[in-house]
Parts: sequence; C-alpha cells; structure tokens
Amino acid sequence: MTKKLQAGLWVIFLGLVSVFLYDTFGNEEQTTSREGLIPVELVKTIDGDTIKIMYDGKEQNVRYLLIDTPETNHPRLGKQPFGEEAKARNDELIRSGKLEIEFDIGERVDKYGRLLAYIYVDGESVQEKLLEEGLARVAYVYPPNTRHLDPYEKAQATAKKMGLGIWSIEDYATERGFDSDAHDEEKTEEVPTSGPVESFKNCTDLRKKYPHGVKKGHPAYSERMDGDRDGYACE
Repeated sequence: MTKKLQAGLWVIFLGLVSVFLYDTFGNEEQTTSREGLIPVELVKTIDGDTIKIMYDGKEQNVRYLLIDTPETNHPRLGKQPFGEEAKARNDELIRSGKLEIEFDIGERVDKYGRLLAYIYVDGESVQEKLLEEGLARVAYVYPPNTRHLDPYEKAQATAKKMGLGIWSIEDYATERGFDSDAHDEEKTEEVPTSGPVESFKNCTDLRKKYPHGVKKGHPAYSERMDGDRDGYACE
C-alpha cells in the first residue's frame, strides 16, 4: 500500500470518527434537555397549582412541585386574593402548546393520591413562569424533590422585589401560606384625611405612571408597596 493511499484512508477514518463523536456528544445538550419530559393530555385546570391529565391510561390530578398559589374555593380558607388570577394564568399557559410533565427523584404521589411533577409547555417551565409573575410562592420543599429549587427561588425573588401579584400585599405571602387577614388590613389602611391621594392596586400599576416609584409623602406612596421600608415605594 502506497503512502498516498494510506494517508487518504487515514483522512477518511478521521472524518468518520468526527461524525460519530458529533452525533454522540455534539447533540448531547439537546437530548438531555428533553430527557425525562413526558407528553400528557390535559383534562382540565383545577386551580393555580393543580391540573387533571390523562396519564398511564387514566385521569389523574397533578400537584405542581415546589410552588403554592392562593386558593380559589377552599372549604376553610375560601377564595383568596390572586387565586383566580393564578388559575386563569395557569390555564392560559398549559393550553398554549405541548404539555409535558417531569418527575423528580423522590415521591411521585402525595397523600391525597395526586401526582407530584414539574409542568412544561413547549419545554418552558410553567412553575417558573407563575413565580416570575407573582402568582405563586416557593413552598412545600421536601428533599429530594428539589431539582429546580434554585431557579424557582430566583424567579420568586424578582417578583417580590418588583411587588408583583401576591407580593403587592404586605405580609400576605408568608412561609406558612397566604394570610388573608393581611388583605383585610390592606383594605382599611389609613390614609391622610386631607390632601390629594392616588391609589394603585400594586407596583405594576403605579409604575405605569411613575416608572421610578415614589417617595414617602407623595400622594401615591403606600407603606404596603415599600417592602424594604426605605421611604420609597416601587423603586
């Protein structure tokens, strides 16, 4: 065999090896990013953090892992602020594309017989979206089901800083749940008996008129929108 032929065969061999390595490892990110996601069919939306799906040949309720949304029709708590908004947004999201669920490495079913899972639409996390928009809080953190806890906490921190949704009511979202009494106190918040007063539902509303927030003493200032108590609301 001539040296020229040997060189040509070596080039062909290296090319084949390169193709093999690319197919094996070059597409690894795309493959692993979809690993563990199970396509499912939606039956109905129950509330902001629970849906009913067809899974394993039967209808089953799914409780979203690591988040909690206000109640819409609880036998004891009744309808809580932002409960209906969370349910409506959840329903909108899960109907907007391909619905998939992902299990964690721990328990897959809770004591009520509901599946415990992460929810995705077209590969995007529904839990993270609800947290970003201030319609859910990080809750029920039970290891080892904590795979996506870090990004969820970051999404919550952003919504909290901006005073979105549940974070627009002072002391409403707590580590123990949602305190409806805080909402009742908000309704009776004292305002100056004289001078002009501007009322906004939350920081999102206020920033439409005052993009940089307002200082204490301003007609639109409210302590419930001054989360860090620095004298500026919605900054």
